[in-house]
Amino acid sequence: MTNDAHEALARLDERIDQLQRALEARDWTRLGELNADVRTLIDPVMDAMEQRQLAPTEVQKRLRTLEQFVQQADSRAREARDEAREALEQVGQNRKAASTYARVSGRDRS
Repeated sequence: MTNDAHEALARLDERIDQLQRALEARDWTRLGELNADVRTLIDPVMDAMEQRQLAPTEVQKRLRTLEQFVQQADSRAREARDEAREALEQVGQNRKAASTYARVSGRDRS
C-alpha cells in the first residue's frame, strides 16, 4: 500500500467516523456538510484499488460501512420527520383547544 493510498483510506475512515458522530448527535446540518464531498474521498480510494495499491477487501469494507450508514441515516431522518410531524400536530391541537377555551370563556362572562 502506497503512502497516498494509505492517506486516502485514512481520510475516508475519518469521514465515516465524522458522519456517524453527526448522525448520533442528530446534527442534520453537519451531516449535509460532511456528505457533500464524500465522493471526492471515495474516488481516490477507488483509483488506488484499481491500481492495486489497496486490497479490494479493504475498500469493500469501507463501502459496506458507508452503505450501512446511509441506511441508518435514512431511518433516523424518517424518525425525526415523524417526530416533527407529531409535534406540529400537537401544537395544532393545543391551539385549537386554547381557541375553544377562549370562546367558551368569553361566553361565560356575558
